[in-house]
Order: sequence, then C-alpha cells, then structure tokens
Amino acid sequence: MNLMHEELARAKSLERLERAHHERRSVELLRAKRLTRRAERAALQARLHLARMI
Repeated sequence: MNLMHEELARAKSLERLERAHHERRSVELLRAKRLTRRAERAALQARLHLARMI
C-alpha cells in the first residue's frame, strides 16, 4: 500500500515538473518571437532610413 502511494506521489511530481518545463519553454518561445519581430522592425527602419539618405 505504501509503495502505491510513493509511486503516485512520484508520478504527480514528475507531471508537475513536465508541466513547468513546458510552460517555461512556451514563455521562452514567445520571448524569442517578440525579439525577432523587434529586430525585423529595427532592420526595416534602418533600411528605410538608408533609402531616404540616398
């Protein structure tokens, strides 16, 4: 009986760890997408600025 409780606790703990890892990964991907969009906007602004100078 005690072994079953330990296995259940271990399984729940593993599930929480996996969920936390997935959430962290999602946050990292969103941050990367935001940074990519920001870099693309900055590159576009730089190209426009150069085009106006020519």
